[in-house]
Amino acid sequence: MNFQQLRIIRETVASNFNLTEAANALFTSQSGVSKHIKDLEDELGIELFVRKGKRLLGLTEPGRELVGIVNRILLDAKNITNLANQYSGRDEGRLTLVATHTQARYALPRVVTDFKQAFPKVHLKLHQASPNEIVSMLLDGQADIGVATEGLSDVTGLDIFPYYSWHHAVIVPVGHPLESVHPILLEAVAEYPIITYHDGLTGRAGIDQSFAAAGLEPDIVMSALDADVIKTYVELGLGIGIIASMAFNPSKDTGLRLLDSTHLFGKNVTYIALRHGHYLRNFAYRFIELCSPALDEAVIRAGVAPLQAEEIR
Repeated sequence: MNFQQLRIIRETVASNFNLTEAANALFTSQSGVSKHIKDLEDELGIELFVRKGKRLLGLTEPGRELVGIVNRILLDAKNITNLANQYSGRDEGRLTLVATHTQARYALPRVVTDFKQAFPKVHLKLHQASPNEIVSMLLDGQADIGVATEGLSDVTGLDIFPYYSWHHAVIVPVGHPLESVHPILLEAVAEYPIITYHDGLTGRAGIDQSFAAAGLEPDIVMSALDADVIKTYVELGLGIGIIASMAFNPSKDTGLRLLDSTHLFGKNVTYIALRHGHYLRNFAYRFIELCSPALDEAVIRAGVAPLQAEEIR
């Protein structure tokens, strides 16, 4: 048994048993992948995959158990490398961060700036992705730290920590009738066409729940991946918007008004996620602490999250 065989097993499962995709991901040939799998099965004396002719359909029972062991071995192998790098070059290396658009655009710029000033020799890679993609990148070892509001809770293999809490808010074009409504109610909001986030992004489920709890069916005429697009079309007069409150910038969004609407929607919590058992360099702990002082290295190592996240409106 060797590491190449283990990587092939992991990549074959990750590619949904498509040998061509697994071979491409590993920069080898399909015949080479098949040979490594067969050699490992012969060495172990068991079949790891369910087959139909030359096609792989899934994992056998011992194959399913083996995949868990393979993932742990490869994770520990990477941890050994990270450990060596930690003591050979404390302030040099690579940190891979994956976050949703809202977090990358509005929550993280200050943190990234402070981090780069403190660790100029660390190469910081920032990926924007959906919550599901963030989970996959963390579990596959492609990212060190994930930041998102949805999709991270109750995922086996991830440790999550509350980063900050926030609310949605209603935005309208300057001069809109809702500017003079105090206090604003959901019934008033529901009278207008609404532009907000796509399903599964930036707390959209909480928006839907608020309207449903009030017995209202909002007229959502457009949905978008990020607040910048929402603000553009609200400013064009195509509807009113519901966005994450931190996505509004009074000095830049001069054609829009942010209404006092915190009371209309429930609180959302954005989380920092790590793969369980993943060895972090010291500068990775420092990045997390820059996000939230409550999340210092001792807290992260203990896996005990603070009870509440700091609220950002």
